[in-house]
Amino acid sequence: MAATQADRELVGLFPPGTTQDATGALVLGGVPVAKLAETYGTPALVVDEASIRARARRYTDGLAARWPSSRVTFASKAFPCTAVNRLLAEEGLGIDVTSGGELALALAAGADPAGLVVHGNAKTEEEVRLAVDAGAGAGAGTIVIDNFDDIDKLEKILTDTTSEQGVLVRVTPDIRPDTHEAVSTGQNGSKFGLLLPQAREAIARLRGSDRLRLDGVHVHVGSQILDLEPFAQAVEAVAELGEFAVYDLGGGLGARYTYTDRPLTVAEYLDGHCHVGYPVG
Repeated sequence: MAATQADRELVGLFPPGTTQDATGALVLGGVPVAKLAETYGTPALVVDEASIRARARRYTDGLAARWPSSRVTFASKAFPCTAVNRLLAEEGLGIDVTSGGELALALAAGADPAGLVVHGNAKTEEEVRLAVDAGAGAGAGTIVIDNFDDIDKLEKILTDTTSEQGVLVRVTPDIRPDTHEAVSTGQNGSKFGLLLPQAREAIARLRGSDRLRLDGVHVHVGSQILDLEPFAQAVEAVAELGEFAVYDLGGGLGARYTYTDRPLTVAEYLDGHCHVGYPVG
């Protein structure tokens, strides 16, 4: 049976590699969806391993071609699952975690502690200590400074050690992308990060610390973003803070949820960052 335009549009909402069989039924990763439902029941969450690996490689290969000294990091809050973390760790990605639970999942998946990025705007002292003890300290891994309390907690924890912890400052650039308010994180009033004046204050304080090593800055303006301009604006904003070894340019690249969504390609996304002077980290 020939596929109709409606069939092609429907398949386009699913991961690459999704097809239809002769009856028009969906086939995901080579397995009929009806067979998955019969085997596992419904509702069921199905993940196509090949699609995830291919997506990871588009990021890693594309970024390496534009900026060899770069690294792609998976925000595990997008899918906090040991198996997915393991897949992406095998593909050479770092893992970004935002809680003690996500940290435990990443380590259980075999993620390299040196590739961990410990995030979150409400880290408890216990979670910060877990991050340091897990190997994110002693010069390996990165902790993102989301507020001045993070600095206080880290300095307290590292007081009696000889370890040096690498950190990034999360910058709120006062940019509101065209996305749902609940997933917009870069505007004035956001609960995440530090506005430019406060970011400068945190940077100055960190440069005077003998336990915290300021590696660079981080910025993330939201999720489900379908145009390039907010990403470019964010890079231009953090450029005002000076030069750093690391620019961690958070994602938020939109996915296609409806027929009218037209997300950026990975190549367009990477070009938009690199053309304004800094790599996606």
